[in-house]
Amino acid sequence: MLLSSLPWVFLAFIFSGSSVAQIVTQDQPYISSPVGEIVTLSCRYETTQSSYNIFWYKQLPSGEIIYLIGLGSSRQNARYGRYSVNFKTSRKSISLTISDLELEDSAKYFCALWE
Repeated sequence: MLLSSLPWVFLAFIFSGSSVAQIVTQDQPYISSPVGEIVTLSCRYETTQSSYNIFWYKQLPSGEIIYLIGLGSSRQNARYGRYSVNFKTSRKSISLTISDLELEDSAKYFCALWE
């Protein structure tokens, strides 16, 4: 099947945090990928704390915000259904991988850091 005939999933990113002592950034504001594929979203962060949590959310076109997955700085990986997280505390980065993309995955995704 030609790639151009496949439905595409469009993902956008926004980022937030809980205090001035932290910064969360994303280098790729938009990603599109065909249905059925795997996509990895990542964000980098800065914080002065040694213990913190990072969460991934998605915001639907209706405005509804849905919690996807999260973990604390003491853990490195987590998986929930089609979502998996790889946490690299030494690089201060976290990635979200969504497998087997569906049209319903089209949304704004954001990473939130909580100290």
